[in-house]
Amino acid sequence: MNRLSLPILAVFASFAAIAQPNKQPAPTPPLTRSVSRVWVADLGNGTYKNPVLNADYSDPDVCRVGADYYLVASSFDAIPGLPILHSRDLVNWTVIGHALKRQPPFDHFEKTQHGNGVWAPAIRFHNNEFYLYYPDPDFGIYLTKATNPAGPWSEPVLVEGGKGLIDPCPLWDDDGQVYLVHGWAGSRAGIKSIITVKKLSKDGRKVMDEGVIVYDGHETDPTIEGPKAYKRNGYYYLFAPAGGVSTGWQLVLRARNIYGPYERKVVMDQGSTSINGPHQGAWVTANAGKTEEDWFLHFQDKEAYGRVVHLQPMTWVNDWPVIGVDKDGDGKGEPVLTYRKPAVGRTYPMATPAESDEFTTRSLGLQWQWQANPKGVWHTTSNQGFLRLYSYKVPDEAKNYWDVPNLLMQKFPAETFMATTKLTFKPNTKLVNEKTGLIVMGMSYAGLALKTDKEGVSLVYTLCQKAADGKPEAETLITRLNGSAPIYLRVEVTNGAKCQFSYSLDGQTFTKAGAVFQAEVGRWIGAKMGLYCTRTTQINDSGYADYDWFRVEPVPSVGN
Repeated sequence: MNRLSLPILAVFASFAAIAQPNKQPAPTPPLTRSVSRVWVADLGNGTYKNPVLNADYSDPDVCRVGADYYLVASSFDAIPGLPILHSRDLVNWTVIGHALKRQPPFDHFEKTQHGNGVWAPAIRFHNNEFYLYYPDPDFGIYLTKATNPAGPWSEPVLVEGGKGLIDPCPLWDDDGQVYLVHGWAGSRAGIKSIITVKKLSKDGRKVMDEGVIVYDGHETDPTIEGPKAYKRNGYYYLFAPAGGVSTGWQLVLRARNIYGPYERKVVMDQGSTSINGPHQGAWVTANAGKTEEDWFLHFQDKEAYGRVVHLQPMTWVNDWPVIGVDKDGDGKGEPVLTYRKPAVGRTYPMATPAESDEFTTRSLGLQWQWQANPKGVWHTTSNQGFLRLYSYKVPDEAKNYWDVPNLLMQKFPAETFMATTKLTFKPNTKLVNEKTGLIVMGMSYAGLALKTDKEGVSLVYTLCQKAADGKPEAETLITRLNGSAPIYLRVEVTNGAKCQFSYSLDGQTFTKAGAVFQAEVGRWIGAKMGLYCTRTTQINDSGYADYDWFRVEPVPSVGN
């Protein structure tokens, strides 16, 4: 399951029109600039290092409106979904909102749906609106729109229903015709490695025909998918990844007619670098006055760390793009690890997606996502200076926490980091088996938690190997606790996604708990870390846990 993305706007009629739309949306509200302590791509000297987003923002697509760049990524069953990121220079990014507050069909996504939900989206700016197309491989292709990319976004409408329709991308042609290009998921459709072009209604809300298969990659480009459509110098271009998520290459197809026949060219692969499978992404132009540059954002699959986002220079040679650097002059590039920043006319402050959260505002930080459509009784912040998680009953059918919806999690932000949280547990004295704590979630998971029994509160270490296969947890008692006293829980993540949990009663001296845990991927995503509060019995009230803060810092022995 690969995915792709596009650049510029959505007025594909003319490249200049894309770069300079007639009317721009209201400016994005000023952002609170947050800078990570564990990964900053901007080197502060006019250059940057890859990845520019060292977190699991898979299947990125980008459009530019004036001096602003907006990136969207797949989100699967995590809610809020479809994160919207903003940048002024393609290097420094912050999350400004989400297009999906709840995911339809609502009852379906009240349960965990690992690997399902939102696959590779595409974002375009057309007629003074942002159009965001996203696929759900089990239900079809949806469209949501907004005038402000930070939101609100419209309720999604089903553009075409069906199974296996994935990775949609629109194209507005010079003659007013609108097209939708998409791939196919073999797991649902029974066929893959083909690209289809269909006609869309003028408003982009409905598919108008059965479409035409314009490219078959079975022989030369297996698993081609994630197409992004552009028009330049009279050519129609389809940018698409092929060859598989972790080992593939970036392909470009071009033709004088939208329906082909298409010429084929590999424009970037791993080459001599350590960047495996560099593909699936977005072409975008940077504009500094009279200077225009082309750039390409794509992902790299880093296993437990997810699909991180790289930024590559891009040039045109004989109407073919060359992505990265072409050391041998064969027209095929390879990725860069460091490079000069895009020419955007000025220097912007360093910024990164938020990681730490002091829980001092009414809303959760935008880095947090639930494992299913949330309920209003799971949490509150309410300007009280802490996050309160109410215990919520584990579903009867849940075999372990893989099946629990009220896990509040965020992405791993770097290869090495340390996450610490301070909490106070106030369980319901009428219940046993209320549990709250810190978890690292994937197909296997581990965590450190406070748990109640008839004698009071214990600190327990939980390990669940092969959780995605329904295997049971193994729980180890660490120590008995005074349930009303604050406690600090920590996980240190070191190279290779190895996780060591520890705890402290004073915030100064930490004691290791459990063996080193090897974090694992989720389904099409990297490992995540987060918080939860659960119970196993339903009565007329719950206990709760108050989390004072959640802080992400460098591992002391590793440094920045």
